[in-house]
Amino acid sequence: MLTRQPLTRQPLTRQARSGDDRSTSRVVVGVDGSAGSKRALRWAADYAASTGAELHAVTAWTMPMTVGWAFRPSPEGVPERHAAKVLESTIDEVFGSERPARLRETIVGAHPAAALLEAARDADLLVVGSRGHGGFAATMLGSVGSQCSRHAPCPVAIIRD
Repeated sequence: MLTRQPLTRQPLTRQARSGDDRSTSRVVVGVDGSAGSKRALRWAADYAASTGAELHAVTAWTMPMTVGWAFRPSPEGVPERHAAKVLESTIDEVFGSERPARLRETIVGAHPAAALLEAARDADLLVVGSRGHGGFAATMLGSVGSQCSRHAPCPVAIIRD
């Protein structure tokens, strides 16, 4: 039988890479506007605050693969502008006017997993949400979380209900 142990909020340690002179730790979190990413953002913010780390929220966007008469751009126009609005509205919803003091926001034109893996290159922790759909499917991990958990250069926290 598995028992849940309380989460200790100790900073993760990492070995310094050659030429690495960062004096602060960094927590990267993927934000896509979903309920799962909002939970991940809250968790990452709490963790970053308790360890003194910088919180780095990353939203990725890509161009649709099929462009033609069936392609309908978002109401905001180009995908990058839409991604910026998603990031801003998600941060506003999660934090309101009390944003974390050490919050950094980035919008990247890349596949979400690739963007997060690149952002986590010198991070101490990567945080992503789970995209389960209830019941048995809730135990399954989404494709971005799966890729991040396999290829991240740092520890990965996958946040779910």
